[in-house]
Amino acid sequence: MKRAKKLVPVWIVFVFLFLSACSSNSKSESAKMDQTSNNKADAVQYGNQEKASMLSSKDLKLEKEPDAVIKKDMQAQMVIYTADLEFRVNSFEQTLQRIEEKAEKYGGYIAESGVTKEGKEHMSGNIRIRIPQKYFQEFLHDAEGQAAEVIHRNISGQDVTEEYVDLESRLKSKKIVEGRLTTFMKNAEKTEDLLKISADLATVQEEIETIEGKMKFIKNQTAFSTVNIMLSESRVVVPDIEKENLNTWERTKKQFMKSTNALFAIVSGLVVFVIGNLPILIILLVIGFLLYLYIKKRSKTNPRG
Repeated sequence: MKRAKKLVPVWIVFVFLFLSACSSNSKSESAKMDQTSNNKADAVQYGNQEKASMLSSKDLKLEKEPDAVIKKDMQAQMVIYTADLEFRVNSFEQTLQRIEEKAEKYGGYIAESGVTKEGKEHMSGNIRIRIPQKYFQEFLHDAEGQAAEVIHRNISGQDVTEEYVDLESRLKSKKIVEGRLTTFMKNAEKTEDLLKISADLATVQEEIETIEGKMKFIKNQTAFSTVNIMLSESRVVVPDIEKENLNTWERTKKQFMKSTNALFAIVSGLVVFVIGNLPILIILLVIGFLLYLYIKKRSKTNPRG
């Protein structure tokens, strides 16, 4: 009995140690589980953060791309140049020919040309020329050198860079939509869906063609500058006196013909007058004849009177 009493404290200590060990293992496992859970949560959170970071970077890249495009396009601005010139020239035809030769020299072409003549004293006309933009100033200098006097000169420029960049951005968006609609149309199973997608695709393609047409027009207008030139020639016509003096025989024949024609005109007028007024003339002649007879008879009857 005494021995059993001595073993009781030992058992108590043993049980206490056993319970402590179990509690420690439980806490350790719980801590491990919590840590594992935390690690998983951290991993998920990291994954989300990484994904968010990737998305953010992607969005930032997409946001920067248009800015980069705009910046790149802004560095090479697209400007439409137009020049309006008015010249007074000594020889219209000669000046016009030289200007056309200059245009051909710089790789340009005649877009429109017109000439107006007002007798021998005045000749004017206008010409519209398209010149590559890089030779715009050189051509203006050469063209003005052909004028006797520059009456009017006006040069204007229209910046269409922003408009072109906007069209380019719209074109990219429409191309993306076109690609998606094409994919949807390939995967469409119902006829109704196919028809709807086809109609939408046709609309988008039409818009793409319109945008591309505008972009092509802007490119052409910026690649070639327009020069409108009005030419005016005024000259005094001096009679060639020496030539007239040398043509005495010709002048004599002309004067003879004029005199003959005048004589014929007088005779013709008399004939027309006599024949046209013949009834009146006959009556007047009869009256005059009777009056003559009366006066003659009276003078014989009264010789002294």
